[in-house]
Formats: sequence, C-alpha cells, structure tokens
Amino acid sequence: MNAGVVAVSKSAVHGFSKEPQPSIRLIAGLGVEGDAHLGETVKHRSRVAQDPTQPNLRQVHLVHQELLDELQAQGFAVSAGTIGENITTRGIDLLGLPTGARLRIGPEAVVEVTGLRNPCVQLERYQKGLMAATLDRDNEGNLVRKAGIMSIVLTGGVIAPGDPIRIELPPPPHVRLVRV
Repeated sequence: MNAGVVAVSKSAVHGFSKEPQPSIRLIAGLGVEGDAHLGETVKHRSRVAQDPTQPNLRQVHLVHQELLDELQAQGFAVSAGTIGENITTRGIDLLGLPTGARLRIGPEAVVEVTGLRNPCVQLERYQKGLMAATLDRDNEGNLVRKAGIMSIVLTGGVIAPGDPIRIELPPPPHVRLVRV
C-alpha cells in the first residue's frame, strides 16, 4: 500500500476536534497556518502552564487512519480530525518511526517526527472509554500510546488529501519515540 494523506484538518481555537479542510498550509518552524497550535513556542495549554517558553515540538499532529478504523470497529464515533490531528495518514506505521524521521508530504512539505502524542483526558470527555482505547501494553508490559505522533515543520508547503508521503529515516542508531 502506498503511504499517503487521507485528510487534513485544523482549528483556529483550542478545542478537541479539528475541522477537515480541502488543504492546509504548513509553515516552516511554526506549524499549520490558521491552527491554534501554530508557533515557535508551546501552544498546548497544559504545556504553556508549565513553561510558555518551551520550544513547540507539537506543531503538527499526525494520526494513522488504521487507528481510527480500529476505534470505529470498537464502536467509537471518530473520523478524520475528531481526535485533534492535523494530518490523517494511511499506509505508514507512524508509531514505529524513530525520533528524527522525516516525512516528505506532497510536492514540498517536510515534517520531522519529534515524539508520541500522550493521550489525554479530553479523549475521555469526548467519548467514554476512548482514552483507554488509545492505550495498550506491549509484550513486555510497557505502555503503548496509540494516539498519533507529533512533528515540527522543516519545509513548508500546501498539503491535501491524496498527497503521497515519503519516509526518510535518520542515520542509525534509531531512537524510539517517547511522549512529547
């Protein structure tokens, strides 16, 4: 299966879900134009409360459509943008990417993976049981966060559903993703 963009979403206000769009523009060093999380420093309210001068390692949130399919099969009412992602992908093991992997999206845009999204209580407020459904345990009993990955924008550009995604891995040794 070819890796690609299923949907793109944004929201100008801090909230849980983002509205699907025909396209979004990524801005280098900032994030998604017109999105509440755009900026060089943290914009997520919990992070701002801790230290508003922290660099924004959460400029663009990506979720794999395969997770949404899994959640729908469990009875959850989720679709592109519902759980707050900017880019919904298909055909990529997002959670298996290493820190520093680069995703070339469409003709121009490049994002660099910074870490995992930590599922938060907003998932539970949206629909009871959703937070637990985005968490799992691996064979060793370690917590697995399935709610997508975060990234920063290296090269801006317009992206839209149907755009291909090409993965560039950093040189080994690869560093496993942790929550950011």
